Amino acid sequence: MHWTRIIGIALLVCGAILLYMGWSASAGLAEQAHEALTGRFTDETRNYFLGGGVAAAVGLVMVVFGVKR
Repeated sequence: MHWTRIIGIALLVCGAILLYMGWSASAGLAEQAHEALTGRFTDETRNYFLGGGVAAAVGLVMVVFGVKR
């Protein structure tokens, strides 16, 4: 297995963890109240979602379209 695929798998796992952390943070009482009042998630929760999504997408691209031999 080539190193780009290994890094891709690691990014996929990290992205999934960040997405889960964002999901669990958005279920908290303080986050629910903030979203109800402002209509938006807090910056921390949004960063979890964005970072997790980007890491998972880049990891998926690296795994699927990694180095072709």
